[in-house]
Amino acid sequence: MNIIITGPLGHIGSALMEKLTKIKNLKKVYLIDNASSNNLNVLFDLKSRKIKFKYISEDLINKNVLYSIKQKIDVLIHLASTTNAEQSFKFKKTVYKNNLGIFKNVVNFCIKKKIKLIHISSTSVYGAQLDIVDENCKLLKPQSPYADVKLLEEKILQKLKKKISFITFRFGTITGISKGMRFHTAVNKFCFNTIIRKEIPVWKNAINQYRPYLSLDDAIKTIITVINKNLFNGEIYNLLTNNYTVSNILNLIKNNNYKIKVSETVSPILNQNSYFVSRKKFDKLGIRIKKSISNDIKNTLNLIKNLY
Repeated sequence: MNIIITGPLGHIGSALMEKLTKIKNLKKVYLIDNASSNNLNVLFDLKSRKIKFKYISEDLINKNVLYSIKQKIDVLIHLASTTNAEQSFKFKKTVYKNNLGIFKNVVNFCIKKKIKLIHISSTSVYGAQLDIVDENCKLLKPQSPYADVKLLEEKILQKLKKKISFITFRFGTITGISKGMRFHTAVNKFCFNTIIRKEIPVWKNAINQYRPYLSLDDAIKTIITVINKNLFNGEIYNLLTNNYTVSNILNLIKNNNYKIKVSETVSPILNQNSYFVSRKKFDKLGIRIKKSISNDIKNTLNLIKNLY
């Protein structure tokens, strides 16, 4: 089996590369990333007797990059995108051009070459919701350009069901450490600010609002299981470890014997009403979610603490 990973230098991709030996009969992996994150250290020490790696330092907005790969590819894991939802308000046109443009290039390539696709969307497509939401929710209200694009990607794939084998996962906010981790997501930012004794920004009405969170280990296990069990059924699944309020997350940090300072913020991405996401449909796939957000927070705090 040969696969392509787009965006391997990011938070999820860098963690995935350390677990690739768990994919059955994997022979070669093509890694495509323009290295805009400067996380080239992720590529260091990629050694495996069974797996060969080929890194391609190119921007996927150029569709010719994918077609330069002549070897037969079985699966493409699409992780490449601008993921900072808060910053996406400032660079809306760029996010649409980059994320949606790259996605279309990837989908067209997979259709032409008959490649199975693992597509990562986001639970942020739900936006403000009063009740528990699942994949049958019709009133989707994405509240950032990043989430807008993810919903557009989903709609494109659903229209192409007869032409491409794929599966879509709406990821919750990622927690957990990796070589490519960044600190714009809630838990990582909160942990970082705690260690450097800086105030944690929270929207004044958001302290008891629910959000879905996904342990990085659960995300990686799911991706690998989908490939090994060939679960490309054209369906959309919520993927989360658990739902927590901002207050819950802050308490999990406090449980590690840290004092925190909270400040009010006017960030638009934090000015969302609660959305509590159901995982029932995903659980029917038989992939066991067992990791702990509290352990992810503990590990993140310890990692950052070692720098100071």
